[in-house]
Amino acid sequence: MWLPIAGLLVGIVLGFLVSVEIPLGVVKYTAIAILAAIDTILGGGRAQLEERFDLSIFVTGFFANTVLAALLTAIGDLLGVDIYLGAVIAFSIRIFGNVGFIRRDLLERYWRGARRREAAGQASR
Repeated sequence: MWLPIAGLLVGIVLGFLVSVEIPLGVVKYTAIAILAAIDTILGGGRAQLEERFDLSIFVTGFFANTVLAALLTAIGDLLGVDIYLGAVIAFSIRIFGNVGFIRRDLLERYWRGARRREAAGQASR
């Protein structure tokens, strides 16, 4: 459990310390890749809370989502149409849905535990 948190903290610190300029031609692709990563991580977190996490689905989902979104972006660039916005909207909807589920689930677990602790405290009196 500590390893992902340590990796996240190292990544955040490096992000603030290292200045990276993204070429204008790949900004859309970078944005899509970041959204795909966030969507995959939150989807994995949701699956873990639902106790149905599968690493192979997690990894293949990340690459499939990223490749499909990059293809949509490339086709849109060739046609001169911002097709990538469809992927941005889809990822955004999924991200907000997963965040909402995770928030509700964690709050429910917290309150359920608080009620149990309260009941145990009253029973011991």
